[in-house]
Amino acid sequence: MSEQSAPKLPYKTLGTHLKYLREQSHQSLSEVSGAVEIDEQALARIEDGSERPAEDILLLLISHFGMQDQEAVQLWELAGYDGDVTDKSRLGDETQIGNKSVVMLLALDMRTLYSDAMEAECNQAGITLTFAQTSQSQTMPVARIGMSYEQAVQVTHNLQQALLRAKYSHGPKALPPQTQQPDTPLTES
Repeated sequence: MSEQSAPKLPYKTLGTHLKYLREQSHQSLSEVSGAVEIDEQALARIEDGSERPAEDILLLLISHFGMQDQEAVQLWELAGYDGDVTDKSRLGDETQIGNKSVVMLLALDMRTLYSDAMEAECNQAGITLTFAQTSQSQTMPVARIGMSYEQAVQVTHNLQQALLRAKYSHGPKALPPQTQQPDTPLTES
């Protein structure tokens, strides 16, 4: 193949790193593209280095993969975004460390995602719940939530209480403030 017909891959290093992160987290292209709400083919072009992700997409990928500050700054620079980030309303909190900006993305989107499947994974840090939807014989993740074991116990208790209230009041109710310790077993009285 001649030099003139060889495809230009200006963001090969960035794409390779993002693909590595996706593969290390055992996620498919469709899972990650769904999580950051971009087209699967666009994510494939980003991973092969032929396309630079928009700033907001790169921030979503950084957040999705839970990158540490140093790694996030390196990816930001690989994408050519080494200048100051000025749209703080979109980015959340921005802090200066040395001469580098550290950006923390805050989720401000409170959409309700409906699920018909759920998988729980435990590790040393706690538990991760992956909620999914099934359509056309394919299960696609729609949300992933991580929490400590203590919080998982509290969530379990709150769910049990809400289900019991719904069962006996014939309608959904909001959860009241917690007044009882979560290690008390749930009993139907």
